[in-house]
Parts: sequence; structure tokens; C-alpha cells
Amino acid sequence: MKISFFEIEDWEAEYLKSKLPGHELFFSPARIDKDSLPEIKDFDALSVFTGSKIDQSVLNVLPNLKLIATRTTGFDHIDLAASANRGIIVSNVPSYGENTVAEHAFGLLLAISKKIYQSFDRIRETGSFDLKGLQGFDLKGKTIGVVGTGRIGQYVVRIAKGFGMNVIAYDAFPKSGLDAELGFKYVSFEELLKTSDVITLHVPLLPETTHMINRDTLAMVKEGCVLINTSRGPVVDTTALIEALNSGSLGGAGLDVLEEEVPTQDERQFLLYGRPEEHDLKTILENHILVDMDNVVLTPHNAFNTKEALQRILDTTVDNIEKFAAGTPQNLAK
Repeated sequence: MKISFFEIEDWEAEYLKSKLPGHELFFSPARIDKDSLPEIKDFDALSVFTGSKIDQSVLNVLPNLKLIATRTTGFDHIDLAASANRGIIVSNVPSYGENTVAEHAFGLLLAISKKIYQSFDRIRETGSFDLKGLQGFDLKGKTIGVVGTGRIGQYVVRIAKGFGMNVIAYDAFPKSGLDAELGFKYVSFEELLKTSDVITLHVPLLPETTHMINRDTLAMVKEGCVLINTSRGPVVDTTALIEALNSGSLGGAGLDVLEEEVPTQDERQFLLYGRPEEHDLKTILENHILVDMDNVVLTPHNAFNTKEALQRILDTTVDNIEKFAAGTPQNLAK
């Protein structure tokens, strides 16, 4: 097969060459979307990451495309309906970093609960070992509300139990017996909001989860609650989040994802690609407000980014491609 890989680093390209010797491979560090179309358009398979957006306008210029192998768990950057209409198979990587992302979620939580960044910044900037204003809080005995009990959520439960936390969880589709197995309690979303000292989000981006954290839901949270989001930025309404942080009703936020991430992480893209009117400029500005807030810790969608997790992503993607080539496609995105 003729396969193009986008958003690829050099080391990944070398690894893929060694694992897919029977195929014609093309590599690009760039993303692919309607404004960034490749010169080569006759490939049979396409592999992308989160920066690319595969919609109808992209599919229209790829006449031979039969497989989209996204190197991600989520697939909200791919138009599944348009792909299905063309008979294009979409495969994903359903499991590669459950422990990886769960560990990062607790890294964000510990940074907030122990005021690690503020402590380091004070020492670095002033050389002062003054403890004033740096009092944190223990995790032991606190109630953590886990929203979504998929693979990542389950690892979060395990880690939380290790810290001696009381664990409750909400899932639109509770898994029978999982609560007894891992030692947590399923509750309604409203009860989770009202009783959690920490809320951590581990849900895919769907119409039902978009802005599930909003003014109304934040109005129900326990005062001083900390919010952790390592899922997708649009799960949280940025405007409502800033209001809750400013009012003090929300005690802090640890965020690995933001709404309108791409322009926030690289404003040069406005100059390179134009069309800023397509982005929510209000949200972009709000993201910059979040950067300057003392009770917020931000990381650049980095929760997945470990050597081990990236290796698992490539290995699963290779397997997805080979299984498709053999006529037995797997890990189908639905």
C-alpha cells in the first residue's frame, strides 16, 4: 500500500520504515487539513495525529484513500460519517497510555495541592525560601470524583486509592462489577459535583460531553474543589471556568487541554495559515487569562507524551495497517 504519515518526527519515521517494509511510505511533519493539503494525493492509507482535521473537503482530494489510521484514542478530528460514505475504514489506538495519562492527571493535582510550581518559581525568581502563601493540602481522606471509568479513569481510581482518597465516579454507562473490583462508588453526576474535593475528567469529546462542565454544573461544585482535565478542552466551558476560579467557588484547575488549543500553542499559525475568523478568538484570549492565574497549572496537551506511550502508539498503528492490508481491519472507530 501507499501510505502517508503526517505530524511525524524523524525517529518515528525511521521506526515505521523498519516495521512496514512491504509498503511505500511517505512522511511529513506537517498536519493535514483543508488549508494544508499534501502534494501527493493518491495514497491508499493516511495516518494522522491530533493536529490534523480530516473532513469532507480533505477526503474529496484523496481519491484512492481506503484507510485512515489515526495515532490517537479520540477521533473527533475525523469526519466518520463522510469517511463511511466513501467506504473508508477509520482505525484508532484504543489503548496506549491509560497509566500515562492517569499519572499526568495526578502530576497536575499534586502541583496544585502542594503548590509545587509556586514554590519553585519563588526560589528561582527571588532565591527566597519563605513559606508564606505556600500552604497546600493533603490528598489522603479527600473525595475524588472520576468522570468516566474507561481505561484511563480506572487507572486514576487505582492511583487515588494508593493516596488514601475516597473515590466516587460517574459514567453514562457504568460497568457492572467494576466498582466492587476497584473499590469505588458509582454516583449521579450531580452528587459527584456536590461532594467531590477533586473532579477529574476522563471522557471522550462527544456532543453529550461538550461543555459538560459549565456555569450550571460549576454552580453545584463543592466550594474550593479542584478540577483536573486531561481529556479534551471543549469538555469544559472556558468562560464558566474562569468565572468560577475568579470567584473562588473553584479552588484550582489543572489543565492539559484547552479549547482552541492549536492557535494558543502557536500563534504563528495565524501568520502561516491565516483564517483567524474560524477560531473562537474570545476563547483564545481566555486561555491566556488562565495562563496568568495563580490557581491554575497548565501543560500543553502533554499527558500522553512519554517514550513508552509513544512506542505503544506506533506499534498499534503498524498493527492496524497490517491487519487492514490482510483484510481483517481492527480497532475500528465508531
